[in-house]
Amino acid sequence: MALGAYGIKRPADVKVEDVQIIVHEQRDRDSSSIPTVYEIAATTVLTPILHTGPTGTGGPAGEILGGLYDLQLPSAVFANKGIYTVYIRPVEIRTTILDCGILSSLPNVKGLVFDLNTIPTQYRNRFSPMDLVGYRIEYLDSDSGAKINNFFRIVTSNFYCETVAQNNTNPTQTSPRYVYTNARTNLIYCTLTPTSAPSNNPNAIPFIGQPGQSVIITNTYFNPIVLDIEMVDHDFETLAIALYGNQAKSVDSGIYTLYDLTGANNIYMQYDLYEVRDQFNGQLFEIKQNRGNNIDFSQMFGTITNF
Repeated sequence: MALGAYGIKRPADVKVEDVQIIVHEQRDRDSSSIPTVYEIAATTVLTPILHTGPTGTGGPAGEILGGLYDLQLPSAVFANKGIYTVYIRPVEIRTTILDCGILSSLPNVKGLVFDLNTIPTQYRNRFSPMDLVGYRIEYLDSDSGAKINNFFRIVTSNFYCETVAQNNTNPTQTSPRYVYTNARTNLIYCTLTPTSAPSNNPNAIPFIGQPGQSVIITNTYFNPIVLDIEMVDHDFETLAIALYGNQAKSVDSGIYTLYDLTGANNIYMQYDLYEVRDQFNGQLFEIKQNRGNNIDFSQMFGTITNF
């Protein structure tokens, strides 16, 4: 038995409000098919599974059963035949950096300052002190507006702050500095990692952004998930009806009936069977034609077998 081996994965118990669901819809797998991309509200289709108590799932009733969620596919969204790629990811909070400042009492500490007024209302509760720890910050290019690929920083702390004026070397100039405060303010100061220069090159200070730059703030509660869903006319059960279900063929009327796999033997589909001879070349064809909604209920399985 190996010593010092530890598990590194834990089931996610993320709130549904911290999840974003994006759907990529395509009619078929042909490269010429034009896809459609849209978002559906996670709160309407995703539900966490809760513990039912010690006699049920082994946890206190009402506690989220980590890692297990119920995803519903509403017929209004998944109504068309086609390929649906469901992308489930942590919700993204887009905002701008107010300032890249330092703490008045700790000049070596550099961080980002955000104005809560620029944060979407539904996400402002995430910015309470120490609630952003572990969040990822990604940066958008100031010129193109595109996300800078493979570049991010991780939040190590966040607290309410306020500005104080502090003189620089030149007494005619002042630069804002920040101090923590216990009172709720509109400013949040976030420390990041990495922000310190390596010991072998003290001047190589890592870039953490610049004032006015747009950023994406994302929780790291779970890894993104991709589900590939194909909506079709028939599934394994309906195909099994044609292969293994009860069937009846009326020789006199030519009605061919398929029954479902339930014990009730309900009529699943009916066909007309008949022959047609080509008047020009004399070829004889056997025809099987779907009757559609024109169902002959005299062909019920129970009725036939009780003759």
